[in-house]
Amino acid sequence: MFCVRKVTEDLYWVGGNDRRLALFENVHPIPRGVSYNSYLLLDEKTVLFDTVDWSICRQFLENIQAVLNGRPLDYLVINHMEPDHGAAIEEIILRYPDVKIISTEKSFLLMRQFGFEIDGRMEEVVEGDVKSFGKHEITFVAAPMVHWPEAMVTFDTTNGVLFSADAFGSFGALDGKLFNDEVDFDRDWIDDARRYYTNIVGKYGPHVQALLKKASGLDIKMICPLHGPVWRTDLGYLIDKYDKWSRYEPEEKAVMIVYASMYGNTEAAATALATKFVEKGMKNVVMYDVSSTHVSELISETFRVSHVVLASVTYNLGIYPPMHSYLMDM
Repeated sequence: MFCVRKVTEDLYWVGGNDRRLALFENVHPIPRGVSYNSYLLLDEKTVLFDTVDWSICRQFLENIQAVLNGRPLDYLVINHMEPDHGAAIEEIILRYPDVKIISTEKSFLLMRQFGFEIDGRMEEVVEGDVKSFGKHEITFVAAPMVHWPEAMVTFDTTNGVLFSADAFGSFGALDGKLFNDEVDFDRDWIDDARRYYTNIVGKYGPHVQALLKKASGLDIKMICPLHGPVWRTDLGYLIDKYDKWSRYEPEEKAVMIVYASMYGNTEAAATALATKFVEKGMKNVVMYDVSSTHVSELISETFRVSHVVLASVTYNLGIYPPMHSYLMDM
């Protein structure tokens, strides 16, 4: 059964959700699942922006078939070749043998390494190239290391839609509400969006800053990421978050105490310190047991707060292993 959403007059969301996946990239817990977004443009030529993870490929193909309604698929634009967005390329080629694939040189290299038969259908683009599909003109913007080396974003100059690849995404499956103004983002999504950014993209702050600088020159009216809600209102909120995160500036004046304790003594010391902070007027204080808090949560909180206190026991003449793991991730 197909399930699609209309994004603009002639643009459709044709992605899907995986609520069964426990660990994103087999590392990060995602109790609310994850969405894999893909978008189909119906112009004089039909254009599919990115594919999806193999886990939801059947849903994805049914969605495309329903929206095309008998039309051929003319173009597939691949912004990002990570398998959760590129796994279905081969299925698209099998079902639409005349499709042309638009992407970067590095993306085509990765496609070949993944074993995809792409010869004779490649259209390589570089920064600044523009292609018309009818009334819509798409410009291509390089976004290397956000968060893979081949990544690019694409901008529809006709209606101001930015197809942002892994930028501006979030963990969490979509429960029918596709757009940011259909959800309470601060209540239900910001923690997952922060945890997504800090753990997936956070290492590459300078590269994100470079992309934000390029984006500032575009008249963006909507952001269509590959994970999470589509942004059609209050774009400044999300862009400001990305600017702050990628500059490694804290969101809040707060103290985070991360402790490692085997028998409760270091935990007691951490609690005493937290109490002193509060007595001195610092109300925004949080404590985390490094052994029982997933490191992805700790990394996310590290980006959020202004001050971090580490309290650790030793272990076999070294740092306690869970604390060491957190420090290496940080």
